[in-house]
Amino acid sequence: MEKNYNYERKKLLLPEYGRHIHEMVDYLKTIEDRDLRNRQARAVIAVMGNLFPLLRDTADYTHKLWDHLFIMADFDLDVDSPYPIPTAAALAPQPNKLPYPTKKIAMKHYGKNIEAILKSLKTVEDKQAVEEVIANLARYMRTKSYEYNQEHPNNEVIIKDIKRMSDNMIEVDEVALNNLKSDYKQHYTAHSAKNNFKNNRQNKAGKNNKNAQNNSKKIHRNRMKVQQG
Repeated sequence: MEKNYNYERKKLLLPEYGRHIHEMVDYLKTIEDRDLRNRQARAVIAVMGNLFPLLRDTADYTHKLWDHLFIMADFDLDVDSPYPIPTAAALAPQPNKLPYPTKKIAMKHYGKNIEAILKSLKTVEDKQAVEEVIANLARYMRTKSYEYNQEHPNNEVIIKDIKRMSDNMIEVDEVALNNLKSDYKQHYTAHSAKNNFKNNRQNKAGKNNKNAQNNSKKIHRNRMKVQQG
């Protein structure tokens, strides 16, 4: 008896319908009479619907069956469908490729938006509005710098970075910036948790050593009292 393994057979495009339905669809392609082919296609649709009777109440159920018929036929079936005949390009559209940004960021820990905002402020004539924006940017730059370097930068670093990213086109009020308070709160990160655990362990070890020394001193004093008595 000749063996017929599944891995030697044609791959099923929709495995949920089984191999028999796929063989029926392949047989439809061999029918030359168009009227007979249309009648047989409607019969195959009826059999496909009987496989999933609970889904008949869903919207566009018949439309989905016809689409599945053309998918199993690899979109190569000439029959009269009551719905628009789908195509492979319509069912699996290829997204348009997005251009990858090639512009380099001057300071990656601040991000490209800060640099873009500073460049846009060059054309703003309202100095008060520029100072307010610079104050907000300084707060944000402190936040990002702490997240990147795990330390708070001083105002000289912030002023230097602002001038550098704006090509020295923006004047910064250093006095107002020095009086500016940062609203940023330190996050409880894994790094800080590790340091706290290490410090607590060192403190606990120090206390244990101190207690051990005190106990040894007490034992020594008691021994001296016994010997003197």
